[in-house]
Amino acid sequence: MESNLHSPERRLIELRMEHADLDALIDRAGQESPVDELMMRRLKKRRLSLRDEIARLELVLDPKEPA
Repeated sequence: MESNLHSPERRLIELRMEHADLDALIDRAGQESPVDELMMRRLKKRRLSLRDEIARLELVLDPKEPA
């Protein structure tokens, strides 16, 4: 059970959930007036980092070419 808690598949799900949460937060923050530009930059940078990590994990879990 312990290995299942730290599996790459579970990590991928967690990353996707965090990415979706950040998307929603960025959308809400963008509608506020005035917009906190520093916070928006940080949120977008974190979202991009998550997207890159998700892409790396997807490649590890489902390689396009045979190993």
